[in-house]
Amino acid sequence: MSIFTKTRLAAVGTLGIAALALSACAAAPETPASTTGSGPAASDYLACMVSDEGGFDDKSFNELAYQGLVQAKEQLGVQTKQAESKSPDEYQSNIDTMVQQGCNIIIPVGFKLADATKAAAAANQETDFAIVDVSGIETSNLLTLNYDTAQAAFLAGYAAAAYSKTGVVGTYGGASIPSVTIFMDGFANGVKHYNEAKGKNVQVLGWDVASQTGSFVGDFTNQVAAQQITAGFLSQNADVVLPVGGPLYQGGAEAIKAAGSSAVILGVDSDLAKADPKYADMILVSIMKGLDVSVLEAIKEGQSGAFKGGTYVGTLENKGVSLSGFGAFESQLPAGTTQELEQLKADVIAGKYPTLSPSSPKTA
Repeated sequence: MSIFTKTRLAAVGTLGIAALALSACAAAPETPASTTGSGPAASDYLACMVSDEGGFDDKSFNELAYQGLVQAKEQLGVQTKQAESKSPDEYQSNIDTMVQQGCNIIIPVGFKLADATKAAAAANQETDFAIVDVSGIETSNLLTLNYDTAQAAFLAGYAAAAYSKTGVVGTYGGASIPSVTIFMDGFANGVKHYNEAKGKNVQVLGWDVASQTGSFVGDFTNQVAAQQITAGFLSQNADVVLPVGGPLYQGGAEAIKAAGSSAVILGVDSDLAKADPKYADMILVSIMKGLDVSVLEAIKEGQSGAFKGGTYVGTLENKGVSLSGFGAFESQLPAGTTQELEQLKADVIAGKYPTLSPSSPKTA
């Protein structure tokens, strides 16, 4: 069966099992450009993608989703087009352009494209749509690809609290939207669980789960604001920072360098230490989402004629979300931490912590 079968809210056709994996990708051209795949069973099937303002070279969210499109071209032999949005004003026009280009499936990347995608899907029933990080849209030709990143972020928060030498950690987001705050919720709850389990009092700066308020840049491109927020955390003795905003981790890392601090950051979406080796020596761990594989699977279903609308939710159980390795930082964690994380992961999968974030997508 398809990787979507167990977690879709609507019925899905039966396909072969797909394993989940992560990888990075190269930047896409600014203007939509067609390329023909050279993989097996080359076809006239056209798969298209529209980025949000982070762009396809963000080393994170958009880039990982784009890799799924690249894999579809290479593995399935489909044709591809892509449009890189430079601002929110381009979301609607880029999606409309893809419709006009005759795309068989259109994959918008991100919560901010929800309204434009919903309208386009309703107006173009003959076209399949698969949008990343959006839920609650019920249209027969629209598949929503969601990820309960609070589960993996819960583990990361626990690890961050265990690693912290100062007893202060922080997190900030690009924008106050569910696909961002779900990371922050999981992270803060992971720190809380560590405190309860160990009798500690590690503080979380930048986010309050109860009030759903915290620190945000306001977009996913303002590196100066990201630096300023991070610098503020450092001035309050934070030594672990979770930036949730695609490329905004760069501003966080540069603030740490400028301060001469030994603080570390956490990556989101991709394995950041591999995606951007420039900062590998300050990345404690990454909270990963299987964007590339779920995008590839959606295209595969469309090409085979088995595409149906509904919702896919990536979890720790189906490996749609996960933690990267700690690399050299593993030896700096307190003894037994990795074993505790394995048990915590098993407990999450078993349903012991069902309310890690109000933004967690429903799986049933």
